[in-house]
Amino acid sequence: MTIAIIGAGIGGLVTALSLHEAGFGDIRVYERVRELRPLGVGINLLPHAVRELTELGLRDEVEAIAAAPRRLSYYNRHGQPIWSEPRGTAAGYRWPQLSVHRGELQLALVEAVRTRLGAETIRLGHRLTGLDTTDERARPVFETSDGSVPVDADLVIGADGIHSAVRALRFPDEGAPRSNGLTLWRGTAVVPAFLDGTTMIMAGDDQLKFVAYPLRREADGSLTVNFIAEQRSDGSRAETVDWNRQVPIAPIADLFAAWRFDWLDVPAVIANAHELLEYPMVDRDPLPRWTFGRSTLLGDAAHAMYPNGSNGASQAIIDARTLAYSLATSGDLADGLRRYEEARRPATADLLALTRQQGPERVMVLAHERAPEGFADIEDVIPASELQEIADGYKRTAGFHPEALNTRPSLDARLGQGA
Repeated sequence: MTIAIIGAGIGGLVTALSLHEAGFGDIRVYERVRELRPLGVGINLLPHAVRELTELGLRDEVEAIAAAPRRLSYYNRHGQPIWSEPRGTAAGYRWPQLSVHRGELQLALVEAVRTRLGAETIRLGHRLTGLDTTDERARPVFETSDGSVPVDADLVIGADGIHSAVRALRFPDEGAPRSNGLTLWRGTAVVPAFLDGTTMIMAGDDQLKFVAYPLRREADGSLTVNFIAEQRSDGSRAETVDWNRQVPIAPIADLFAAWRFDWLDVPAVIANAHELLEYPMVDRDPLPRWTFGRSTLLGDAAHAMYPNGSNGASQAIIDARTLAYSLATSGDLADGLRRYEEARRPATADLLALTRQQGPERVMVLAHERAPEGFADIEDVIPASELQEIADGYKRTAGFHPEALNTRPSLDARLGQGA
């Protein structure tokens, strides 16, 4: 079977590795850029994604470039604690949560694909311009430096991100991603260690928010952290924000001038950024179907969602593993694609809806709504049972509640088990 994967991001690369592990041979990954560089900033891989990377034999490589947060703590904009919980193995998972630079992870996956599947597996400089599929064949067409290049394939997998060309060809009237009025600024900085040095923090509410988590501990004890600053506007600004645009740092630090907590100086973290990149907070509405003949969608191309809960890359990895398992254990290609979509489309639609309600970060919204000037005791504002249910409800919807994940059958097709 000849399989063409569109997009050499995290989802596309894990798909290639998973299909190869499941016994598929003729796999090609087509990427529009001419050079793969370590772009982006930090992301989190939640335990259900780390499980899949472990079963792919990649855990050592990823852990070598990652940090493992052991706690997640939420605060209001006054620096008062709202909710805190252990993460990764400290929370009883069999696998850690890992924080890693997106570009470094992508390059590690590129190396794994080239080593396992062959140096020519990834084809750079191929921009998808057309796709014709039937029940018997698929024929993507790419624009390259040598002109238009058609390719014959048995299956095409669109893993080409929120601006997916495959999705646009299937749903040409959909338009641009949908903005929720928030603008994000992302960066990395070296700062003095805070809290226990392994805690991911989120502070603020749905109007102004700051997120930070360690990526690496330096020799002098300081931390290289990834951070995200968010501000809500009337919506008009977010719609005009450029993707990945570098912006001046001082005005963003000024937004958080009063956020100098006894455990973290937020404006100082922002001021120490190596660079600051601006993004709109956008997602896309759920689709009625992902599969058309011998093509399907995966990752952000299928279900781009807000980053509330730090789950985007993890969901793409789960997609990849589910697709490979479904294809390898089904009677034919059509049945495999059906099983994949039945397993993943409803689940990601539910998760997308939850991220539009702030996901687990809803605890900060409730604290602000109920006690905007702060509180003496969080339980006077939000009962512990309500806080726990918000946290557990998100884990259940996203597929990484500890008990369920630890006992779920493997998605490794070689073991002959299903999810």
